[in-house]
Amino acid sequence: MDRSQKAEAVAQLNDVFKEVGVVVVTRNLGMSVDQSTELRGKMREAGASYKVAKNRLAKLALKDTDYTGLDEFLSGPTALAWSEDPVAAAKAAVDFAKSNDKLEIVGGSMGTQVLDEAGVKALASMPSLDELRGTIVGLINAPATKIAQVVNAPANKLARVLGAYAAKEDA
Repeated sequence: MDRSQKAEAVAQLNDVFKEVGVVVVTRNLGMSVDQSTELRGKMREAGASYKVAKNRLAKLALKDTDYTGLDEFLSGPTALAWSEDPVAAAKAAVDFAKSNDKLEIVGGSMGTQVLDEAGVKALASMPSLDELRGTIVGLINAPATKIAQVVNAPANKLARVLGAYAAKEDA
């Protein structure tokens, strides 16, 4: 890479760090091209991105962002995963690492909060933003459904009683 390409790479990573909700640092322990492609596909499905970046350039890109604490993790063959959803990148990376021993979770960060490996795994166990939205919608709809059932219950009971009397008189 020449200087202009390096400067462009640093600027792109810096823009990414200013917009995302979480960054996960992983260590590549000899993944094949097929495995790496599979990981990128799983990241894309989860709404996350995965990029191998030179550590020195990534450290330069971290300056003036909330993710400056990540520079301690940037040594050796590392790669970065990020997403706007605070759970998506962590969940995709941890799920892939469970089935592939050539990917190691090193750490991560949610803004200024630096996470170690256990913190990233705990973050991955949380429900995603879409799952939380679904739960909230379900909770909002549940009381309305229960109110309708309670309002209709006396009328239903009265109709059953009248039906029973009518059946009794017919018999």
